[in-house]
Amino acid sequence: MNLSFNIAERGEGSYRPLAILRWVMVVIFVSFGMQKFTPQSAQGIAQFITNSPFISWLSVFGLRGEAYVLGVAELGIAVLLAAGAFSPLLSAIGSFMGVVTFAITWSFFFTTPGVVTWSVSWDPMAWNLAGEFLFKDIVLLCVCILLLLASLPRSAIRLRATARGDG
Repeated sequence: MNLSFNIAERGEGSYRPLAILRWVMVVIFVSFGMQKFTPQSAQGIAQFITNSPFISWLSVFGLRGEAYVLGVAELGIAVLLAAGAFSPLLSAIGSFMGVVTFAITWSFFFTTPGVVTWSVSWDPMAWNLAGEFLFKDIVLLCVCILLLLASLPRSAIRLRATARGDG
């Protein structure tokens, strides 16, 4: 089985515009990563980290340290995604790390107390500003999933389609 990963920059047709999504995600990860080095960002994410079953362990680094770790990780993802324009394997790794990042941040929507208030009314779900801030991450998660799927080897995609009975 040939595991030759793909990149949109070498693709054709409707596949090629995915390169735009890659570069948008690079800009987003650079922006998010740089913000983690500010005191305001460190304070702002503390409530999410403290209540997360996935990354609460970062508190061992202290308030600023946990933000620095996340900032370095986000800048690293940006580098991998940018390098992924030239290396299909790095594209897959960077996209996968983006998926993990946004899956974790999306989980904050459910793990941070007071972000969502559920009720039986005409507005069954209401969120505060933190919830509104987190809600956009579902779109970014989907973009990273799309980039990851586009990076997978064609043989792996064919195997999945065959297993489902599509091909």
